[in-house]
Amino acid sequence: MNVRFGYRNVEFPSATLGVLRDSSGLLSDVAALHARMAEDGYLLLRGLIDRQKVLTARETILAHMREKEALTPDTPLLEGVMPKGGRNVPMMGRKGIAFHPDVLAVLEGTELFGFYDRYFGEPSLTFNYKWLRGVGNEEYTGAHYDFVYMGQGSAQLHTTWIPFGDIPMEQGVLAMCVGSHNLPSFARLRDTYGQMDVDRDGIEGWFTKDPLEIVEKFGGHWLSGEFYAGDVILFGMHTMHASTTNLTNRFRLSCDIRFQPASHPADKRWVGDGPGHTLLGKQEMRPMEEARVAWGV
Repeated sequence: MNVRFGYRNVEFPSATLGVLRDSSGLLSDVAALHARMAEDGYLLLRGLIDRQKVLTARETILAHMREKEALTPDTPLLEGVMPKGGRNVPMMGRKGIAFHPDVLAVLEGTELFGFYDRYFGEPSLTFNYKWLRGVGNEEYTGAHYDFVYMGQGSAQLHTTWIPFGDIPMEQGVLAMCVGSHNLPSFARLRDTYGQMDVDRDGIEGWFTKDPLEIVEKFGGHWLSGEFYAGDVILFGMHTMHASTTNLTNRFRLSCDIRFQPASHPADKRWVGDGPGHTLLGKQEMRPMEEARVAWGV
């Protein structure tokens, strides 16, 4: 299968873009989960959340998008078909559709809190800010570390990415760069770009729009795959990730949320009434290309 990854068309599966490893079989063994996370930099957990719960939330989100006239009229609601020219519906934040009971049943349900309480060995905390998205045709996410957006708190902060529905490769899926969190060849990158903060430093967040540049310069290996309602993938703040491009006319619905040990300090931008980003999205940012020259990466 041919997919678009950044600027390039690549085959999947292939040596360029391989298949994610499923860690669901380790759920009963916390030590094995930690070892796998240390090795891979991510955990793919198939079917962790009740599938019907996720599909109910999907229908609720799409009904909201239809009310906002973001879907093509007279098409099946659950297909999430984009109108010609597209239409963006803001859904991130601390209120609105992300906090509908059907959606919160997924994002703050017993499955995720139960998992993280065991994984951290103590009660867990999740940011009340939710990054709920409808990703449209020709849209994608460039390669980046999450630390640059939310690194002012716990060193054990984890991102959890949740698909709201079954997502085939051609609809745009998450990809992880294995090795970016621990290989010596990434040390300079982790020590420069990987320690910046978009709001403190006023620099753009994506390291590159061409994810394959990462492995060509630093090593590692990109992995991806299809996702299904109920799946989750979680990773730390220094695992490089990106997405393939949505080549369909249907919105890809997904949400990324964050969990950490409750006893740890939390990034004040994303909990309580925190301000969110204080510079990003509010003023012109220093181009990443310029910052990379200064860092020598």
